[in-house]
Order: sequence, then C-alpha cells, then structure tokens
Amino acid sequence: MVVRTVTKPREQLVSLEDTPYYHCICRCVRRAFLCGTDGNQSFEHRRGWISNRIKHLSSIFTIDIAAYAVMSNHYHLVVHIDAERASELSDADVIDRWLTLFKAPPLIQRHMVEPRTNQAELDVINELVQKWRSRLCDISWYMRSLNEHIARKANTEDHCSGHFWEARFKSQALLDNTALLSCMAYVDLNPIRASMARTLAQSDYTSIQERLGIAPEKHDNNKPVIEANQKPVELMAFAGSIKNDTPSNHLPFTFCDYLELVDWTGRIVREDKSGYIPANTPLVLQQFNIDPQQWLVNCTHIERNFYLAIGPVAKLEQLANHLQQKWLKGIAACRALYALG
Repeated sequence: MVVRTVTKPREQLVSLEDTPYYHCICRCVRRAFLCGTDGNQSFEHRRGWISNRIKHLSSIFTIDIAAYAVMSNHYHLVVHIDAERASELSDADVIDRWLTLFKAPPLIQRHMVEPRTNQAELDVINELVQKWRSRLCDISWYMRSLNEHIARKANTEDHCSGHFWEARFKSQALLDNTALLSCMAYVDLNPIRASMARTLAQSDYTSIQERLGIAPEKHDNNKPVIEANQKPVELMAFAGSIKNDTPSNHLPFTFCDYLELVDWTGRIVREDKSGYIPANTPLVLQQFNIDPQQWLVNCTHIERNFYLAIGPVAKLEQLANHLQQKWLKGIAACRALYALG
C-alpha cells in the first residue's frame, strides 16, 4: 500500500490565533546558486536583491522582519504578521499599498480618477479592498511577491526561463518566546555554521550584521540593488525588558541580551572550537528557563528536529486542533527543548 502525502494549502498551515511569528525557508531549484560564487562566476549581488526586497515588502505588507539570512542557495526569514495593523489601514492606504506591487483593475483605475457614486460599483470596490487588506497580512502573498520578483531578475540575468525556486516556501510556527529566540539565533548563525563567516560582524546579509550597523562586505562585481520607489524599513525592534508587557510590534527581549546569546552560541558552534558549555551562561537562557546543552542542539538543527511548529507540547496540540490535524511532527524535539519548563 502506497501512502501519499497530501500537500495542504498555506492558509491551512498558518494560525494567527496561535502565533503571529513564523520561520520561512526557500531554496533554489536543484540547489543552484542563488548567490555566492560558482566557479569563475559570482552571484554575490543577488544577496543584495533579496535583503533589499525583503525590507521593501515589509513597508507595504503589515509583516515585520525579526531576522533574516541570505545564503548561497537558500534564504531564511523570521516574520511577525501584524493582522491588527492591516485592519486599521484606511481603504485609500490599502489601495495605495497594493498598487505599489500590482496593476489596478480598470474599475479601480476609473475610481481613482473619478470616485464612484454607483452603489453596485462601490460594493465591488469595497470587496476588492477588503480582499487586498487580508492579503497585506498574508504570508503567502508576501513570499509570492518576494520569490517571483527575484526569479524574474535571476532568469533575465541568466538568459533562461523556468523554475528558479525548488518548491513553495516552507514555514514553521513559533509558538512562544523560546521558539522565537531559538529560531532567530538559528537564522542569524547560518553563515557561521556554514563556514561562510567566522564572526557575527562578517556574516554578510544577515539581520544580526545589520543590527550591528555593519555593511556587507563589498565585492568587485556587485551591482546596484536599490530600485525605483523602494522604501526600505527597519527590522523589528527589541523591547526594553522581557519582564514588562511587550508591544505587539516589538521582540520580547532586549538587544543586548540577544546579542550576548548569539555571540556566545556562535563561538561554541564553530568547528574550530571545543564545544564546551562555559560557566557564564547568557542571562536570557536563564530567564526563559532553557537548558544550555539543549539550546545548542536546537540552534544547529531547527529544520531537522522540528516540522510545522516549535513550542511547548500543549501549544503544539492546540495548534494541531486548530489546523484540524491529529498531531504535529516534532513533538519529541519540543519536549526536549522545554524539559525544564
């Protein structure tokens, strides 16, 4: 008997009721080079395309960027979906944002020149606006706007056509602060684990390098990445203290604590280090009650150990119920991560 895996639509895998945070991964087809150098050919300038597009789209969608890393044949994003902010946008703002990326239907074009008074047309316009409003906080539309844009540019540069990305993007729900912290560190440490960089400052095209205020290393054949009408925005801000109520658009820990943790972890996961656990465990691990040894395991195996979600077992079971699934893969890894909780 052959068991077939049914691929579910993305909207059936995202539950904002459970969490607004998601980790997204997208890989090139046949692991072709997205960026980096392949033989005598350099694709480094494409890393700028992606990091710039990520932030430009964040200025249009109500989706904040918590962390990102652009690697040689894939990229990672940790995003925060702000559905409340989308609901508060005026109709005019929704139209303006949507038309920054997509062509307006004839009815909208006429309405912008001369506002409609016909009730039937107004009803159609309102229906369109509400559909666009929901898409502005839709992770699938965000990723579509990112991937299609990069694929067209890369295929034009390579003088070819066809698929550029391996498949639709993968996503993991981050169900609590521990999951968010683990995944952000995993993403920011990608270049160090892959031996592309030795320090956080040298980790080009990552959110941690950007937060440190360091520009990516220059390459001779880098090409301009800023395009007309692009409005890059800042990365998601950190809260002042995890002990206080955290605004929904701020990360629930301080930047100093996060930097200490990522730097500490990066020194241990490097291949030229012995891998011991120092006595001076970062404060944020103590505050979230995370076992240091288990933290290191998860910071190197987020994709392999976990599947659709990361969080306490009870929250995984709750998410599975909301997604109408019997169970979610990765419960054993979650139980190990939260063993001290």
